[in-house]
Amino acid sequence: MEEPQITSTGTPVSPPKVVIMMADYGHDPTETAVPYTAFKDAGYDVKFATENGNSPRCDKKMLEGITQKLLQGAKKEVVAMYKEMALSDEMRQPLSWSAPDFTLDPFDLVVFPGGHEKGVRQIIESPIVHKLMVDYFPKTKKPSNKVVGAVCHGVMVLSESKDADGKSVIRDCNTTALPARFEQVAYWGTRAFLSDYYKTYGHGSEDVEAAVKKVLPNPAQFKASLNPGPFIVEDEQYNYISARYPGDAELFAEEIIKLFNSFRKIV
Repeated sequence: MEEPQITSTGTPVSPPKVVIMMADYGHDPTETAVPYTAFKDAGYDVKFATENGNSPRCDKKMLEGITQKLLQGAKKEVVAMYKEMALSDEMRQPLSWSAPDFTLDPFDLVVFPGGHEKGVRQIIESPIVHKLMVDYFPKTKKPSNKVVGAVCHGVMVLSESKDADGKSVIRDCNTTALPARFEQVAYWGTRAFLSDYYKTYGHGSEDVEAAVKKVLPNPAQFKASLNPGPFIVEDEQYNYISARYPGDAELFAEEIIKLFNSFRKIV
C-alpha cells in the first residue's frame, strides 16, 4: 500500500496555532517545556494563557536544588529548555483566559500540562476554563482538524469540565493520566520529608486515576501502563491525545505533531 501523499494547493500551509493553558504556578517543567520546544521547532505558532495574563512559573522543586535530584525532576537538557522558554515573549506575555473576549476558537491545539504542586488547582477547578472546554472539546471530533492534548494532572481539567447535564467532555474518550500506582509510590516515598507535596488535594484525597475514571461510563476507557517507558493514548473518536507523566512528554509532542501532519495528507 502506498504512503498517503501530502497535498499541494499551491499556497503556503499556515502553521498550527497552539495555546498552552496554565495556572500561575506549579506545572511540571518537563511536561511544559518539552512539548513547547517541539512545537516551536516544528514551526508552530505557540501562545501561553493564564488566568489574568501573569507569566507562569513551573514547579521550582522540579527544577533546582536537592529536591530536583531526589525527586528525579527535570533533566539537565530540560532545564535548559525551560530557561529558554521562560525568556520567550509568549511566556513573558501570556494571554488571559479569564478576559471577557478570550476564546479558544482561533487555536488548532489546546494543551494542558500537568504538575502535582497545589498551585495547579487554579486551572483544574476553574469554571471559566471548564466552560471554555465544554465549548471547544466537541469541535475536536473527527474529522475535525482541532486537537486537545493533556498530560498527568492536566487530564483532570478535562474530567472536571462538565456540560449542563454533568457529563465530562471526555466521557466518550479513551484516556490516560497519572496512574494511581505512580502517584502512591511518589507520595509514600517522600511523605516523611515533603509531607503531602505529591498529593495535589492533600493527604487522603483520591488519586488522579480515580478522579478521571469516575467520569467515564466504562473504567476500561482509562488506559494505563506501569512500564516507565514512553506511553500515550490517542482517542479514536476525537483528536485527543493524553499522557501519564514527564517521561511521556517527548512522545506526547511527537504524536501530536504526527497527527497534524496527517491532516495535510490524502489517501
